[in-house]
Amino acid sequence: MTLRPVSDRSLLVSFGDEISPEAHREVVRLTRGLAGAPGILNLHPAFASVLIDFDPRLRDHAAVAAQVRERLDAVEESGAVERRTVEIPVQFGGDAGPDLDDVARHTGLAPERVIERFCAARFEVCFVGFATCFPYLSGLPPELATPRLAAPRKQVPEGSVAIAGRQAGVYPLASPGGWRLIGRTPLALFDSHGEPPPLLRMDDRVIFVPEGRR
Repeated sequence: MTLRPVSDRSLLVSFGDEISPEAHREVVRLTRGLAGAPGILNLHPAFASVLIDFDPRLRDHAAVAAQVRERLDAVEESGAVERRTVEIPVQFGGDAGPDLDDVARHTGLAPERVIERFCAARFEVCFVGFATCFPYLSGLPPELATPRLAAPRKQVPEGSVAIAGRQAGVYPLASPGGWRLIGRTPLALFDSHGEPPPLLRMDDRVIFVPEGRR
């Protein structure tokens, strides 16, 4: 674990430079441990780090660093939190997944094998960000890794299931985006009247269930 000031009111805590299950567990522990802590204004978890915004009138960097170590120890002693598993149905290919064939060509796999391996994977929500409730998922099989589009689309449909490099994700709302679209889910990932509004939360497990190919 490394701690580095990045402004007069923020501290970056890193658990390495790679996407890994070990780094993810530490990010989850720290985010849960600091939630609601005195003087902490906001937490920004990522794949292997947490950016902490704090009130400089109440805390300095040394005090926040001490909180980080204290809260990590407290979370470890309190034991594991039960994790949810969410199944997401997906229609693959065609208009729902216009980049499926491109992913197949890039990986050297038939489109059906891409779907098969994608749905056999067990994903984890590492963090939620980028756009409203967009879940960044780890667990993509390495053989499916595919670069982003050279030019982002101006509009990606709501529910689009996508790949970008070694990551997977689902667009909760229609928005611009450069990820490779391989399918679409009818499941609503964001409900403004829900409690909480996002269907997926950090540390959820995610399983994609094929509904067929268009």
